[in-house]
Amino acid sequence: MPPSGARIAATVRADVRALAAYPVAEATGCIKLDAMECPYELPEAVREDIARAVRDTPLNRYPSADLSALQQAVRAAFGVPDAAGLLFGNGSDELIHIAIQACCAPGDVVLSPWPSFVYFDMAARFDHARFVGVPLTEDLSLDLPAMLAAIREHQPKLVFLAVPNNPTGGLWPAEQVQAVIDAAPGLVVIDEAYQPFADGTWMPRVLDLPNVVVMRTVSKIGLAGLRFGYLAGSPDWIAELNKVRPPYNLDVLTQAALLAVLRHKPVLDEQAARLRADRGPLAAALAALPGTRVFPSAGNFVLARFSGKMDGNAVHLALKTRKILVRNFSGAHPLLADCLRISVGAPAENAALLAALQEILS
Repeated sequence: MPPSGARIAATVRADVRALAAYPVAEATGCIKLDAMECPYELPEAVREDIARAVRDTPLNRYPSADLSALQQAVRAAFGVPDAAGLLFGNGSDELIHIAIQACCAPGDVVLSPWPSFVYFDMAARFDHARFVGVPLTEDLSLDLPAMLAAIREHQPKLVFLAVPNNPTGGLWPAEQVQAVIDAAPGLVVIDEAYQPFADGTWMPRVLDLPNVVVMRTVSKIGLAGLRFGYLAGSPDWIAELNKVRPPYNLDVLTQAALLAVLRHKPVLDEQAARLRADRGPLAAALAALPGTRVFPSAGNFVLARFSGKMDGNAVHLALKTRKILVRNFSGAHPLLADCLRISVGAPAENAALLAALQEILS
């Protein structure tokens, strides 16, 4: 017997009932340019190493508490300082929850430039914190005076800074990021999910900044299916955050596969370099289309506004009917009106996208 609507309404939080589940488009048979994934599969030799590692991994026991081998591999592969603490998560999403749960009592403020990664807002609300988004400027740059004013007013426990920003692609100037760090009364989480496609990183300085941790994921460099993220910072911060980490949160197959892949780190670096090299030509070709504005991007994606004969919603639908998936942000925020976020794909995928847009907009 199904539960009654009245019982559900009386039990489930009203704000949760008002939400829609996070949408994931059906991608079978499509060109998938909607999720900032790497379009390249791993080489056969790497997949064989993964297969051997997974085959030899026992599944009858919980994951070991000793993560020293994985910590050493992550430090070596991603330039994490030897003295920094490390916390692993089931993707960045879990790490965002952990940071909020550890730092925020109900009603405490989580603050971020906005629009930015949607899960900063979602996780704050799920975890009973209060999210404050500080609008970007009209050209989608960081509004530093507004950020500093909001920090003074709201005294946030947590500030999330996506560097580069998603979905806009903007890379905030280092002096502006430093100003936010200096003003923040609590913890600043610098989200470097797209760092492999950008210039610079805050990781080497993480131990010199007493209120900063750096968060990253492997999802954008070819390993989205592993759902692995890591947080680096002062061991004192990591020790506190680790107290709310769910037990056994990193499964044995993820650990085994990641250790195998990281022995081939140059493969991941080469794939990221190819996407970075292809980003500029894709952005230029999009900008040449009629009625199209492309915003500067330091990620593996491009944000484009369509305001010519067809608006963003119409272009999104026209691409979808041609089995080309991009992410429509037209209704996400007024600053993103008519904007589509387009992942950098393989050359053939980029060419197919541009050909379709030429046809749609002609």
